Amino acid sequence: MGTVSLSLDEIFELAKKTLLANGCDDDTANILSDLIRNAERDGSVSHGLFRLPAYVIGLKGGKINGKGKPIVKKISPSVIKIEGNNCLAPVVLNKGLPELTKAAKENGVAILAINNSHHMAAMWPETEKLAEDGLVAFACTSYKPAVAPAGAIKPLFGTNPISFAWPRPGKTPVVYDMATASMAMGEVQVAKREGHKVPLGTGLTKDGKETTDPGEIADGGVLLPFGGYKGSAIAMMVELLAGALVGDNFSFETAAKDNNDGGPPSGGEFILAINPDKTSGNNWEKHAEEFFEKMKSMGEVRLPGERRHKNRLNSGPRNINEELINKIKSLS
Repeated sequence: MGTVSLSLDEIFELAKKTLLANGCDDDTANILSDLIRNAERDGSVSHGLFRLPAYVIGLKGGKINGKGKPIVKKISPSVIKIEGNNCLAPVVLNKGLPELTKAAKENGVAILAINNSHHMAAMWPETEKLAEDGLVAFACTSYKPAVAPAGAIKPLFGTNPISFAWPRPGKTPVVYDMATASMAMGEVQVAKREGHKVPLGTGLTKDGKETTDPGEIADGGVLLPFGGYKGSAIAMMVELLAGALVGDNFSFETAAKDNNDGGPPSGGEFILAINPDKTSGNNWEKHAEEFFEKMKSMGEVRLPGERRHKNRLNSGPRNINEELINKIKSLS
């Protein structure tokens, strides 16, 4: 399958042109285009331009508010709540993360509870930003049912990603972003598009049979949690944190309210930020670095986020699927 070489600036401009043509204001288009460009830059291709057609579907159908403004409410010194007003999550995060950082710096720990926003991007941008500000961060969000609990063959959980970041002053943070499913649905869809098989254990067919065919999983099948019962328990935790705890929907409730147009549904997000200067004192940075050095001395060990940060150093063009580029161009 052919590819098209685009510079990072061209990726940004293509995304922005498409978003402006489909109902976004300039502020929203800039924020989301920056996120899409950065995903392509860092090698997170399943969360870059690949997501743009789905954003457009939601915008054109009126489900996503491309010109809306989120409302920030400070519930207490360490609890911040944002009404997303059906904005795209990166817009909500752009407004909410500075407030969360300030609260965590002052109080030692703070949470950001987000309602009614549309999150379909990677989650590392929010936790990495907090870590760059010197905070330990954890974030999670649910989606629509796509993952069967351990022991079931029908979906109940979303892919329910979690992201964690640890600050390393003067260095890039340690940060991971992972679905609690065996594989993110976006990666399964990319594998389907590219004609690749997926590992056994990724998911089941619509008849509940194991398969390595990503199409059988993406089209009516179901994903499985990673690690069996262990991953299933973590997926359940995400449902509770990003649903009941922040006052938003569980994945199955989201599905009941969504119009199933293919755009990202509305949901909640939970973000926790901790100030290690207050919880540990002055030695936390050195102590953690000794731990990371110990890890890396044990063989071919890579700290989470290192590959993405290495990709980031390359400012050259990226090769994008030609069919995807043509589809995006037709949307604008």
